[in-house]
Formats: sequence, structure tokens, C-alpha cells
Amino acid sequence: MNWIFNLGLVILAFCFMEATAWFTHKYIMHGFMWRWHKSHHEPRHGTFEKNDLFGIVFAIISATLIIAGTWNGQFDWKFYIGFGVFLYGIAYFLVHDVFVHQRLPWLRNTNSTYFKAMRFAHKIHHKVTSKNGAEAFGFLFVSKKYLNKYRQK
Repeated sequence: MNWIFNLGLVILAFCFMEATAWFTHKYIMHGFMWRWHKSHHEPRHGTFEKNDLFGIVFAIISATLIIAGTWNGQFDWKFYIGFGVFLYGIAYFLVHDVFVHQRLPWLRNTNSTYFKAMRFAHKIHHKVTSKNGAEAFGFLFVSKKYLNKYRQK
């Protein structure tokens, strides 16, 4: 039964990260940390942008939890939460950086309602190139508003 609890922690941490990412994106990235995030709303020159520093911050948090969760030689709750954050980071990278922004030449085409709606929502978000006035701050969760545009009738 312990494995069910641990799996639950991983899933809970993963889901909590979507809420954390939304909040961070709306109130921190488009707030006092706009100086980092602004690079994501401008044409990129080179492989990296200043906005990538946010990924490093979350990776440090995940790694710290994983290391702390195995410090005594056993896996405790911190490990499983850190692992959930790690899995969210992988999902974020694959969906946002690879699929939506095509930073790697993978996953270019799709007929998926979800992925079409996600790309559209992100395009709407990037229509605004300033700190204020943007919408669609989620990363993996796509609002019904955008899903309905691509839903099969």
C-alpha cells in the first residue's frame, strides 16, 4: 500500500506544478521577473533565452527535493514530490519547448484537438509582447475556450 501513497505524491506534485506554473507565469514572469521572461516574447537569437533560467530554478528545486528525499539512504516523501516536479519539467519541455515552440525538430504535426488548441492558446498568449495584457498562462492545461475551437463536431 505504501507504493500507492508514493505514486499519489508523484501525481499530486505533478498536478500541483501546473497550478504553480500558471501562477508563476501570470504573477511572477509577467510581474517582477519580466526582465527574464521578456526574452520569451521576443525573437530568439541563438539556442537559449534568458527565460530558460526559470527551468533551471525549478530543476534546482526538484533536485534538492530528490537529494533530500534520499539523504538517509531511503526514499521519503521529499523524493516522490521532487520526482513529480521532475516529471512535470520533462512534460513542460516536451510540450512547450519542443512541440509548441519547435526548439527541436520533433513533434511538428498533429491532428490532436488538445495539441492544436494548446498551440493556438500559446499563440494568443504571445500576441502580447509586453508585460501586461496577456492571457492563457497555462502550460499543460488548455482552457475549454481554446479546446472548443478545435473540438470535433
